[in-house]
Amino acid sequence: MEKFVRLDGLVAPLDRNNVDTDAIIPKQFLKSIKRSGFGPNAFDEWRYMDVGQPGQDCSLRPKNPNFVLNQPRYQGAQVLLTRQNFGCGSSREHAPWALLDFGFKAVIAESFADIFFNNCFKNGILPIVLPAAEVDALFKQVEATPGYKLVVDLPAQAVIRPDGYGIPFQVDAFRKECLLNGWDDIGLTLRHADKIHEFEEKRRIEQPWLFA
Repeated sequence: MEKFVRLDGLVAPLDRNNVDTDAIIPKQFLKSIKRSGFGPNAFDEWRYMDVGQPGQDCSLRPKNPNFVLNQPRYQGAQVLLTRQNFGCGSSREHAPWALLDFGFKAVIAESFADIFFNNCFKNGILPIVLPAAEVDALFKQVEATPGYKLVVDLPAQAVIRPDGYGIPFQVDAFRKECLLNGWDDIGLTLRHADKIHEFEEKRRIEQPWLFA
């Protein structure tokens, strides 16, 4: 998993409440478990005018010109700004995979669904909960300013606006450490690789019949 320390990223506004995981990545794309390749189908039903299918060449599909993420000014955005209860619905881990593959590394919202919130940390995305008033102010600034960027400083636990105003946010200390070091569940386990190997060798000697 890639480390998350400090991000200076373009912001894309998705001004909707209750965006569920089926909207983030529709059910027909859940067959793959590779964790990659989902970006072209993120928000598929909103981004395109037709119904998408796995393996389809999305570059040839008609895009919805009214969907915000299709607007040229938001191409390359790394910070998604949204509203309440983002990531609700089913617990599919494909949702953060799709967001990450699309290019988002941080999501700012008033609130998140619990399972989606946890899955973000496990996949290297930083979900940030901010008060409604701060989110409102950010929406106004993003919409009024083409090329609007935010600095997300994880060590300082602050979202810094272009005017220098810093908005503090809370993050669990253990999750923060994992993001700073790029540790997913596998990475956490591999920190103890020497002890695991030592245990396996000891068991091989003491109980050789298990390895016959």
